[in-house]
Amino acid sequence: MPTGTLDALAPSVWPTTAHRGPDGALVVGGCDVRRLAADFATPLYVIDEADFRSRAIDFRDSYARGPAPATVYYAAKAFLATTIARWCDEEGLGLDVASGGELAVALAAGFPPERIIMHGNNKSVAEIQRALAAGVGTLVIDAIPEIDTVSAVAQRQGVIARVLVRVTVGVEAHTHEFIATAHEDQKFGLSLATGEARAAVARVRAAAGLHFAGLHSHIGSQIFDASGFEIAAARIADLAAEIAADGAEIEELNLGGGMGIAYTSLDDPLAVADMAAALERIVVKSCERAGISVPRLSFEPGRAIVGPAGVTVYEVGIVKPVELDNGQVRAYVSVDGGMSDNIRTALYDADYTVVLASRHSSAPPQLCRVVGKHCESGDVVVRDAWLPSDLAAGDLLAVAATGAYCRSMASQYNYLPRPAVIGVRDGRTATILRRDTEADLLALDPGAAT
Repeated sequence: MPTGTLDALAPSVWPTTAHRGPDGALVVGGCDVRRLAADFATPLYVIDEADFRSRAIDFRDSYARGPAPATVYYAAKAFLATTIARWCDEEGLGLDVASGGELAVALAAGFPPERIIMHGNNKSVAEIQRALAAGVGTLVIDAIPEIDTVSAVAQRQGVIARVLVRVTVGVEAHTHEFIATAHEDQKFGLSLATGEARAAVARVRAAAGLHFAGLHSHIGSQIFDASGFEIAAARIADLAAEIAADGAEIEELNLGGGMGIAYTSLDDPLAVADMAAALERIVVKSCERAGISVPRLSFEPGRAIVGPAGVTVYEVGIVKPVELDNGQVRAYVSVDGGMSDNIRTALYDADYTVVLASRHSSAPPQLCRVVGKHCESGDVVVRDAWLPSDLAAGDLLAVAATGAYCRSMASQYNYLPRPAVIGVRDGRTATILRRDTEADLLALDPGAAT
């Protein structure tokens, strides 16, 4: 169980610049979290720019080595803003978007559309039209009916749409049911086992306005080793060999993302370079066995780049001791946010690391549950942690590894304003997304008094 002291935690849990100041306060990107809380209020998402960029570079360089260099697309669903898109562009990454809204943000940032890949199991005609009009580099076909839709739009616009066919390979990664995406009974992709994927490829190749570029597969998220990819790559390579025998060239093989991160000191994800080398060996071996040349590879990490760069800062309110059935006491520590800014604990039963961030404490630790202020008993931020027993109202807590999926899945439940996202680097701050205001909360309500 996490202890609540920064020094005791695995370094990979926190941004690379995170450390304790002389009086015990947490410092990220050269910025004391007490100053950040005073300047921007809490709850507050803090993104370490240097950490984000270093992880982006690590992915870019690690996957560019070896006999099968790969393109790395940042998965925007983890967290996207125009600032994030520009960081990705500047570090040479592509961008993976999954909706018209994410595409709009990317284009507003000036991201090169030819380096964008667009996903979606139910893309609207309007989304497809905008993507092709903008010059998006690749669309991922997720269903048979979508082939005709993309073909019709491409013909109307007088363009050739470059597409990949997403294949469901029947491999279930060791992850939560809701984020495992390659078993048969789910909404994504076209089945390899039933022959649907091969039929989709044939239909794409026969359709006007489409250019078949290759295959896509994604086996899940929060994956700590390459073993699941081995079966997936072998099955994809076999399909590629069958397609090649039909006269189709496989330009690109996209194995998706899903690389995991450490949320607590108990998590031990594979290093980026080691995962890249393992995946390359797997693909090369699979292609050799299938008797085909190795196509260009591509991957779509999101969480693994932005997750560890993010920290959420909360202010403590009520601390309520509760006696448990076994006689032990757990302190329920209420903070000024909760499931509206981090739904992952309620949704996935996710674990997080939390520390007292505003001061040093030598008080003995107590068993705590960090909870939010929403009208839900399931409104839990960190289920179990040991925090100092002198924790009191006004203290600041910091939760690590919240860069991915927290702000992007945030809501205005109970009409709590969504927190600001602040980038920090070398003691400087920049607003990535401002905090919601009460005016924002009322802006969509035509009956609100002006």
